Amino acid sequence: MSNDESKASVKPVKAEKSAPQRAMEKLGLLRDIDLALHLPLRYEDETRITRIADARDGEPAQVEGVVTDSRIEFRPRRQLVVRLDDGSDELVLRFLHFYPSHQKALAVGKRLRVRGEPRGGFLGREMVHPAFKPVDEDTPLAAALTPVYPTSAQLPQAYLRKAVTSGLSRASLDELLPPAMVPRHLPTLKEALHFLHHPAPDVSLATLEDHSHPAWQRLKYEELLAQQLSQLQAQRERAALKAPALRARPGGLHEKLLAALPFALTKAQHRVAEEIAHDLARAQPMHRLLQGDVGSGKTVVAALAAAVAIDAGWQCALMAPTEILAEQHFRKLVGWLEPLGIGIAWLTGSRKGKARTQMVERVRSGEAQLVVGTHAVIQDDVQFAKLGLAIIDEQHRFGVQQRLELRRKLESAGGEALEPHLLMMSATPIPRTLAMTYFADLDVSTIDELPPGRSPIVTKVFADGKRDDVIARIRDEVERGRQVYWVCPLIEESEALDLRNATETHQQLVEALPGHQVGLLHGRMPAGEKAAVMGLFTGARMSVLVSTTVIEVGVDVPNASLMVIEHAERFGLSQLHQLRGRVGRGSVASVCVLLYTPPLSDTGKARLKAMVETTDGFEIARRDLDIRGPGEFMGSRQSGAPLLRFADLAEDEALLREARRVAPQLLDRHPAAARAHVARWLGGKAELLRA
Repeated sequence: MSNDESKASVKPVKAEKSAPQRAMEKLGLLRDIDLALHLPLRYEDETRITRIADARDGEPAQVEGVVTDSRIEFRPRRQLVVRLDDGSDELVLRFLHFYPSHQKALAVGKRLRVRGEPRGGFLGREMVHPAFKPVDEDTPLAAALTPVYPTSAQLPQAYLRKAVTSGLSRASLDELLPPAMVPRHLPTLKEALHFLHHPAPDVSLATLEDHSHPAWQRLKYEELLAQQLSQLQAQRERAALKAPALRARPGGLHEKLLAALPFALTKAQHRVAEEIAHDLARAQPMHRLLQGDVGSGKTVVAALAAAVAIDAGWQCALMAPTEILAEQHFRKLVGWLEPLGIGIAWLTGSRKGKARTQMVERVRSGEAQLVVGTHAVIQDDVQFAKLGLAIIDEQHRFGVQQRLELRRKLESAGGEALEPHLLMMSATPIPRTLAMTYFADLDVSTIDELPPGRSPIVTKVFADGKRDDVIARIRDEVERGRQVYWVCPLIEESEALDLRNATETHQQLVEALPGHQVGLLHGRMPAGEKAAVMGLFTGARMSVLVSTTVIEVGVDVPNASLMVIEHAERFGLSQLHQLRGRVGRGSVASVCVLLYTPPLSDTGKARLKAMVETTDGFEIARRDLDIRGPGEFMGSRQSGAPLLRFADLAEDEALLREARRVAPQLLDRHPAAARAHVARWLGGKAELLRA
């Protein structure tokens, strides 16, 4: 083979990334600005030396001395024991895990600088596994506090510190914001970041740790402003789009639906239905959130909106997160709308083969004016003839990426340069500060009253030891002809959690309630079996339904008067509230029993206390936000998108209000600066925040 041929056969080898580089990518540290904004969790003070005699037990200290003894001992296990003397006193350094390199660095006669927490020990005062480094007598001390960064096992602190310092030096930190649009008492972004990465030794650690220092305030303000700008840009972009104007006709389909309903709407339902109808009549896309507590009657408001769209000659799609919830909607909507001559299609993951093909064809041809289903509604093969309105129920249960997928689906529908209207529904009310941030580009309609005749729900908390008493109460309820839910968190044994499974509980209740039908419902059952079980329960032929959380939302059985939630400490607060809302839907006095297994964590105690103290969904949402943060409300778990990294919605409302005030001014007067600010803070994630 000639030299030329051998050269031609050699392919360039792509450099393999090191473990730390891969770990940095996983943490999202891709740009210099990402590194600059990767702030310390805490700090270590390596700017001063404390005499061993003056070091206090339990308080971090840095000492320096000479090794006088270094040996391996075996009591009770192999360990390296080193004695350090600084002239004022001696200190024992104890290492339970060590390597030959440690023995060499900690040899007799070596001068060491050591950092750790001294405490009383068997051989005198000691530090266990302290940080140490060999030094000379004239080795200078650190000039600033040493940052400790959030990291992973594959990313050593030393590597990350070096990378952050390098990124900080390269990042463009020029002021993008006009001085008049930054609160006066705050430093520049560059000053704030340099200070937070390398704070002076005399600064109050408390103000750094509680994020009240002006440098922290500047970062929080910048982050909130970027988020507000992103939402405002999305709102303005949406306002520039065109949508079909869907006007309600006097005597039209929505009025026929109102006349046919077996109940009267509440004032709140009338009000929000009018707000939605007003949006639909405009030639720009509606982007509205319909929120209301459990049982407030959102489905009928959605049906009225669908009637307006269909009457105007357009299709409507309703998407729910679970098949059971989608089926509940389907049944109600069929009952209300089919008698009015509306064609309805049903699309879920379990509908396959010829039945699915027929439904998809009905949607494509326009024969199906209303399409109800799960994620199956947004699959590639589903094409709408003329989609005018999309309704997403329990929108926070869909991941951000799924919501974006739906929007893209809608944007391509209809063959015209029109965007369909979007109505999102949630039974998890949005706390005010959250609405001001992540829902800033949404119009919000709130149903703030329950239909008349609903019975109040009493919530009681018992330890699992009272299980037999609870079963006795169930026996009383079913003897009176009432129905009961029993909800379990798992359907099969988990050694890690050691929870009773739904199957075991079902068997226990079957044995305890002879003569009464006890059903079992869980996510792994075939759709047909689920439907059969739900049919028996909703038809009052089944007394007790043992279920996993598939019945969390949408199930409406007015005769159900008792809800038992097993291992209630394992559920989130909003989920407990949703489950509780399955009872109290008729005129019968209802009880929700929360069974827990001690000991309870502080979070578990806070959740159960909130459930006993209030049935107000807005108060529940506020407390849930305090306990868990904003992630659950945004469906961010499914997307991996970060929410607020620095700002705290509970503590930083003043900064949020200022960011809301400044955002439109910045966008109007300095559009280039506004775009650069969003790019700096959000990069490619801006779209995720707008979904």
